[in-house]
Amino acid sequence: MRLQTLIRHAQVPGKRVGIHGNKPKKPKRHMKHCIPIFVWLHFMAYTSCGPELENKERLVDPRPNFIIIFTDDQGYGDLGQLGGRHVQTPFLDEMASKGTLLTHFYSAAALCSPSRAALLTGTYPFRNDMATGSTFPVLLAADSKGLHPEEITMAEVLREAGYTTGIIGKWHLGDQPEFLPTNQGFDEFFGLPYSHDIHPYHPRQAYFNFPPLPLLEGDSIIEIDPDAKRLTQRFTERAENFIRENKDRPFFLYLPHILPHHPIQVSERFMNSAHDSIKRAVSREKNTVDYTARGGLYPQAISEIDNSVHTILTLLDSLQIARNTLVIFTSDNGPDGAYGGIPLGSAGPFRGRKGSTLEGGFRMPAIAYWPGKIPAGQVNTELMTTMDFLPTFAKLGGAELPADRVIDGKDIMPVLLGDLSSPHQAFFYFKENAIEGIRVGKLKLRFKKGTPAELYDLSEDPGEKINLINRFPDVVKELTSITNSFSKEIIENRRPSGYINNPSPLVDTDNSFQSLK
Repeated sequence: MRLQTLIRHAQVPGKRVGIHGNKPKKPKRHMKHCIPIFVWLHFMAYTSCGPELENKERLVDPRPNFIIIFTDDQGYGDLGQLGGRHVQTPFLDEMASKGTLLTHFYSAAALCSPSRAALLTGTYPFRNDMATGSTFPVLLAADSKGLHPEEITMAEVLREAGYTTGIIGKWHLGDQPEFLPTNQGFDEFFGLPYSHDIHPYHPRQAYFNFPPLPLLEGDSIIEIDPDAKRLTQRFTERAENFIRENKDRPFFLYLPHILPHHPIQVSERFMNSAHDSIKRAVSREKNTVDYTARGGLYPQAISEIDNSVHTILTLLDSLQIARNTLVIFTSDNGPDGAYGGIPLGSAGPFRGRKGSTLEGGFRMPAIAYWPGKIPAGQVNTELMTTMDFLPTFAKLGGAELPADRVIDGKDIMPVLLGDLSSPHQAFFYFKENAIEGIRVGKLKLRFKKGTPAELYDLSEDPGEKINLINRFPDVVKELTSITNSFSKEIIENRRPSGYINNPSPLVDTDNSFQSLK
C-alpha cells in the first residue's frame, strides 16, 4: 500500500495546444535594445536583493549569463562527489561544494543526437522527430535529417531577448548547412558538426565509409581532420575568449565537449600520466586509431574535463561576473560500453549504460552553480531534466517562450533554490521512438515491447534489481494509464524534423568540401 500512496496524486498531463503535423513557425527576430520592466520582475522574482553589480553594464541589465558544460558519455559515477574512485575530479567536486549537486537529474535520451535536441528545444526528442537519425540511432555524416530550421531553440529564445549566443564544441543535430548552429540561434559556432568518431578511422569504416572530419567556424570549414587530442584544449580556450568578449552584456554559452566519448583523445599534459603500455600503443598508430588502447585513457579524459571546468570558473571569478552567471555541468547520456574488455566510465549504483532505459543510461551527474543564489554545498534529490533549462533560462532572462507548441520542460529555478519540489508529475524514458519507462515519484515502471514488465521503487532499489510488478497490480495499471495518455498527447502534438533530399558530406573523401553558404 505504501507504494500505491506514492502515486495516488499523480495526474495525467493535460492536453496542451501544439502543432499538428504542420511546419512550426518561428517568430520574426527583433533584438531588444532596452530592458523592459518585465525583465527586471522576472529576475527579481528569484532573488531578494538582485545580483551584485560588478560593472556599469550590469547597472543597466541585471540578467544573468548562462553556461551549459555538456560532456559526452560521462557516467553518473564518473564524479568524485558521486563516489567515483577511478577518476580524479577535484575541481568538479569543488564546484559541487560551492553549488548544488543534483542526484535525480535526467537526460531526455540515452544517445547523443536526441539528448542534444531535447536540451536545446525543451522537449522530448520524439516530439520533434529527433529521437533517431534517418538510418541510424544517431545522426551521421551527410544525414538527410536534422533539427528543423523552424524549431525554436534555447539560443533563439535568448537571442530574441538580447543575449549573445555561442556554441563551442560538438553539435550533432544535422551537418547539412540548413541545420547548422548558425541557423538555429547561435551567433557563434566553433566546433564539430557531429561526434569525432565519425571519421575514416572508425573500426567499422568499411561499412560506414565516413568522410574526413571537418572543423567549422561559423558556417565555414576551417580544418580537415583536426588534431583531435587538442580539441578539448582549443574548445576551452575559445570558450574563454567568448566569455571575455561578452563579459559586459548577457550571454549564453553552450560548451558541449567531445570527451569522454571514444576514441578517447587527450592533450599531451594529460597523456603524460597514462600507463606506459597505453603510450606505446598510441605511438604505434599510423593512419589508424587504437580504440581499445585509448579506452585506458578514461581517467585522463575526465581529468581534462575537470581542468576545463576549473579554467572557466576561474575566469568568471577573475572577470568578476561569477555572481551573475548560472553554470550547469552535466552529461548527455550514460557511459559507453567496453573496448577490449575495458569499460568506459561508471554508472555508479545504477544498472544500464548508454542507449539503455535503465537508470544508468538516463541519470546524469549534474551540478548547478551560481554563487550567492543557488545554495552552496547542498544535495538536491528532486527530479529535474535537461529539458527544463529552456523555460528556466527564458524566465530568468526575461525571454518569451513560443506559445504555438508544447514545451515539456518546466521552470526549475524554485527547485534549484530549494523552495519547491519537482514540477514533473511524470518522466518518460524513450528508446528511440518508443516509451520504455515511466517514473512517477519514487516508482519506475518499465515496458518491454509495449507490455509492463518491471516495477521498481527507486528510493529503496536504485539499481533496479527487485522487480515488484507482481506485488502491486494497481500501481502498474495506474502508471500504464498515465503512459498511454501521454503517448496519445505527444503523438497529437508532434512536430516534424528537417529533411534534405540528396544530402552530401561536408568533406569528400578527396578532402574537397562543399560550400556551406
